[in-house]
Amino acid sequence: MANGDTIVEHRLDTEGSDQLMLAGVNDRNFQELARLFGVRAVLRGDHLILSGPLEAVERAVPVAQHVIELARLRIPFDTTDIGRFAEGLDELGPAGLVHPGDQIRLALPGSRRVIVPKSEGQRRYLQAIQEHDVVIGIGPAGTGKTYLAVACAVDALYKKRVRRIILARPAVEAGENLGFLPGDLQEKVDPYLRPLYDALEDMMPHDRVRRALEDSTIEIAPLAYMRGRTLGDAFVILDEAQNATTAQMKMFLTRLGLNSRVVITGDKTQIDLPRRSDSGLLEVERILSDIDGISLVYLDAKDVIRHRLVKDIIRAYERASDADEGETMGGPS
Repeated sequence: MANGDTIVEHRLDTEGSDQLMLAGVNDRNFQELARLFGVRAVLRGDHLILSGPLEAVERAVPVAQHVIELARLRIPFDTTDIGRFAEGLDELGPAGLVHPGDQIRLALPGSRRVIVPKSEGQRRYLQAIQEHDVVIGIGPAGTGKTYLAVACAVDALYKKRVRRIILARPAVEAGENLGFLPGDLQEKVDPYLRPLYDALEDMMPHDRVRRALEDSTIEIAPLAYMRGRTLGDAFVILDEAQNATTAQMKMFLTRLGLNSRVVITGDKTQIDLPRRSDSGLLEVERILSDIDGISLVYLDAKDVIRHRLVKDIIRAYERASDADEGETMGGPS
């Protein structure tokens, strides 16, 4: 019998962990461990017992130990996260599992939520925001670029590190016209700013968000509204930056005032401008990467935290794009 077929049992100490959090509803987390690694996972007293083929158990142990540590620290996770931990371990080895004690945690008192990075890419992104005045986060949909930036902004506001939050987006997607929509200008652009409202309301009580908007502690506005202003003592986020023109991007970056932080987020695969080369995001990636105090952070499909199919969809589009580029370079056969 080969070593990989030898059936073994490994016991992991779970003392001090939140066992309901560890197991998940109806033991879903254990079922996911079993599905991913081909092992049996059973909780008996203060021990999680993994049993199965030797190689499968050896692969499962680091991930199981990781979720036990998360449950000890009361850091929430779900089955999707367990799959991500397994991927990180396969791709990066032990470095793919960030020790819970080393994680950046944002405790937002208004919502009683703790925001933690779900991947190594997200951890690097949050660390960059904490250490740099200007951060440019580039990656596909679902990687948490906007959500984590808003969390950092709310955290800075609660801790009185800044006096206000300013969230901006290009107001009109290229090729579209909002003139036919009813209402005044603010009502016309609100649909484009809705993701920013949604992120805020997920982290702050609704009444506090409303009051902050009324007294301009939080401002959500189209990018064009930034012209001529100096944004001091503020946490400023430019979302969907791939649809800001080069002129708009320069205008935005030169608004930076004293004691301010800027986070720019964008997805290079979703540029809606008539000419891709007009994107200010592509230009800042090219010309600002070597400036001290500015950090570029790249996220990819491994950092997607939406439905698991989103990750597969992104990878399918990447493969199709690579194939198209190969055909273009190769020319007609």
